[in-house]
Amino acid sequence: MPKSTIEYWNPLDRANQSLWKSIAGLEEMVEELTLSIDVETGEYTRLTRFYPGADTTSFGAKSHNYPEEIFIISGRLYDLAFDLWLETGHYASRPPGEIHGPFKTDLGCVVLEISFPDRVPEC
Repeated sequence: MPKSTIEYWNPLDRANQSLWKSIAGLEEMVEELTLSIDVETGEYTRLTRFYPGADTTSFGAKSHNYPEEIFIISGRLYDLAFDLWLETGHYASRPPGEIHGPFKTDLGCVVLEISFPDRVPEC
């Protein structure tokens, strides 16, 4: 089954605010909005929005066994694992197992994330 599709719409429009969901443990700091998903493979595209002052230090760094791509749409996000500010326009194609985070932002940030949980490398 292919990823879900939706006709043209603007997920950043205020009229679509109710579609964003808080991330458990990060309420009032970080929200996500799934744009498309393949329920069979688990592949998804989503937006993650960090509000100004968000800090995920209490969750520590993370990694997963599948690749993902990220693109910073707006704002900036500090990635402690890389000691790097990711600013508007930054892109990364993360390999499986790459450690990233925790994250902080002063201004807020919107990130486009494309993840491929079905593409786990064979050991």
